[in-house]
Amino acid sequence: MSKSPIIQFGTSRFLQAHADLFVSEAIAAGQDAGPITVVRSSGDASRARRLQALANPSGYEVRIKGIENGTLVDKCETATSIRRALSLPEDLEEVAGIVSGEAKIILSNTADAGYQPREADQSTSFSIEMSYPAKLAWFLFQRFTKGGEPIQVMPAELIPENGRVLRDLVLGVAALYPSEFRAWLNSNVTWVNSLVDRIVSEPLEPAGAVAEPYALWAIEDQPGLILPCEHPSVQVVSNLEQVETLKLFILNLGHTYLVSRWLAVENSPLRFVRDLMESPDFGPDLEDLYDREVIPAFEARGRRSEAENYAAATLDRFRNPFLDHKLADIAQNHEEKIKRRISSFLFWARQADPSLEMPRLDAVAGPVRAENA
Repeated sequence: MSKSPIIQFGTSRFLQAHADLFVSEAIAAGQDAGPITVVRSSGDASRARRLQALANPSGYEVRIKGIENGTLVDKCETATSIRRALSLPEDLEEVAGIVSGEAKIILSNTADAGYQPREADQSTSFSIEMSYPAKLAWFLFQRFTKGGEPIQVMPAELIPENGRVLRDLVLGVAALYPSEFRAWLNSNVTWVNSLVDRIVSEPLEPAGAVAEPYALWAIEDQPGLILPCEHPSVQVVSNLEQVETLKLFILNLGHTYLVSRWLAVENSPLRFVRDLMESPDFGPDLEDLYDREVIPAFEARGRRSEAENYAAATLDRFRNPFLDHKLADIAQNHEEKIKRRISSFLFWARQADPSLEMPRLDAVAGPVRAENA
């Protein structure tokens, strides 16, 4: 069995059409990248068929559909970077062996709820009921006890400073373990902040996805950084803040705002993001939100021009006529997304200019608009 320097926790269609595809294209170009071992870490037995298909030697399909630089794009790519697909808790021993030995990079893209502390986190015995940070602490402890070499952790969750956040959560769990382990986590693990961006609208069965042409994996530079691959969509930046705030507070906030309004309409016949953008009740309202509330916050930080350009590009991406981006999918973990995308934006905006007219932080559970902005 070929070794996998990258082990990935999560089987999301997003990673299938993003990092996994990038590594596949890098391998095809002759780079010494990958391969990848994918781990189903949730214990969801319904994904067994997907797991098996991901490791098929013939690969899985990614359909790229949309408009890029004014040109219609409609093509199929085959991703073959995944060589092994394992499942927890069934393959716990094998996964622990990979993390303890051959892995150089740990990649993840778990659901928002996967970061929430759970009762099972209070034990040093592995449980499928643990949060992802607690599971990661357990696996890293296996590497520590075996005298493993330094390793790099690269979360791809849409959380500001995701590497730092994950590090702090793992360090919190590590209080249950010997103190030497906590020191090892600080000195032998490289925690990487990164930001991922690609609209992946629907899954293919049993594996694969439909995605837009636009793709970005922005990785914050630091000493000892290892890139999973070299790719046109992979960018190393000195500081993620500029890229991160654009995506989180324009694209992601826009999605969450649209869904908030959509959920407020009983039995809406609209199903996709593009449907809302074509509706006179939703599309113009989002544009107005950007113009009167979001862009002024960027202007307060001297970034009006880049925010206007990114907002215009975002509206075009939302209008992509080829993507069936389901509103119901975006609505998953909606309350948590409101906190991360809208509440965080309001705090960020007020930091820049306390005089900006914005809704109260306690008024963000429903449609979010400033009364006088």
